[in-house]
Amino acid sequence: MRPEPGADIVVWFPVFGNGISGPGTGIILPRMHPILLSILLGVSAALANVFGGTIIVQRRWERAYLKYFIALGAGFMLATAIVEIYPASLALRGESAPLLVLAGYLIVHFFEHTVSPHFHFGEETHRDEFVHSHKGYSVLLGLVIHTFFDGIAIASGFIVSNWLGWIIFVAVFLHKIPEGFTIASVMLASGQSRKTAWGASVLLGAATLAGVLTMGVFRHEVGFGLPLSAGVTIYVAASDLMPEVNREPGAKMAFVVFLGVGLMLLLDKVAHAH
Repeated sequence: MRPEPGADIVVWFPVFGNGISGPGTGIILPRMHPILLSILLGVSAALANVFGGTIIVQRRWERAYLKYFIALGAGFMLATAIVEIYPASLALRGESAPLLVLAGYLIVHFFEHTVSPHFHFGEETHRDEFVHSHKGYSVLLGLVIHTFFDGIAIASGFIVSNWLGWIIFVAVFLHKIPEGFTIASVMLASGQSRKTAWGASVLLGAATLAGVLTMGVFRHEVGFGLPLSAGVTIYVAASDLMPEVNREPGAKMAFVVFLGVGLMLLLDKVAHAH
């Protein structure tokens, strides 16, 4: 059962003892002011961008797990966009919602594949494709637009309901480390310093927070912000993350995608209003 807007979220965990299951205990996700909560979680998402950049710059981290973040995030984001954000957008905008979802998809497509004609999530090693520093900055511009809408999505979700905000935040957070990882490696591949590469990941974090604050100022325009962010979420999941998953042979990555979908559906099932 999906929570009503304004209600606290209670996630229930069953208690087992002597072979008998009990009613369980719940963790309450309290109802704060939606913009304040959006800002706090926007900061968390921004820090994940910075952490992703630090992985590349410091060169002291194990990066093998990145592909699993990407696959998990792809499944979770795609399920969130289709099961949660899109229906909520239809409720807010009616027949105009699909056009706004399409507009959000095409906005990111334009910036990532026209302004920034080549990049992929993960460590960028094709230095010959980033010989000119301006190409690294064009990739940065594309990702700044996309992370700005991450912030729009988080704040829009909380304006609509506590539950929708939390589920969008989790979907966004799961791909924040790969975003920071990507932009730092792209900047290094284009000949920039480690300091500049790390600063690029900080800029992505700042763009996320800027999206949250923008939606806070224009909260009455959530009917535009939410469907636009749905289109952005679908694009990132299906056009940015899924191709990276498909680069890995075997069934393991597909199972991780399904795990991401299952995790989102499980949260939808066990979290309910109290």
